[in-house]
Amino acid sequence: MTVPAPQAVVFDDTALLALGAGHRLASHLIVQAQTDPARHAYVPALCLAAAEASRAGLAEHAGALPAIEVTELDYPAAAAVGALVRTGIDWRTAHAVYLAQPTADWPAGRPVLTTAPQLYAKTGVRTIIL
Repeated sequence: MTVPAPQAVVFDDTALLALGAGHRLASHLIVQAQTDPARHAYVPALCLAAAEASRAGLAEHAGALPAIEVTELDYPAAAAVGALVRTGIDWRTAHAVYLAQPTADWPAGRPVLTTAPQLYAKTGVRTIIL
């Protein structure tokens, strides 16, 4: 039995680093988002910054992929991410958690693609482990 791929995923900094290293599942999800307009690959701007800090050139690589939708911090997002950081969640993880939460467009939320699922253990966020 084949499990259908999610319609949208949030790439955290660890998933971006895996993508940059050629991880097959991460690459496959990007290809799906590129070829199917119903699929989306979201990248929190803070996760992109963290990935670039870890591996120079990664932001340029990710930015060259048309399927990646970098999500910035507007006022409501900055306030929510700040509140999450105040509870002890790392800033890059907090931005991914914020994007993963249910919204009007994504009532079930969006899973976070990560190599570090323990970061999301007490957040209520669904993860896809690379």
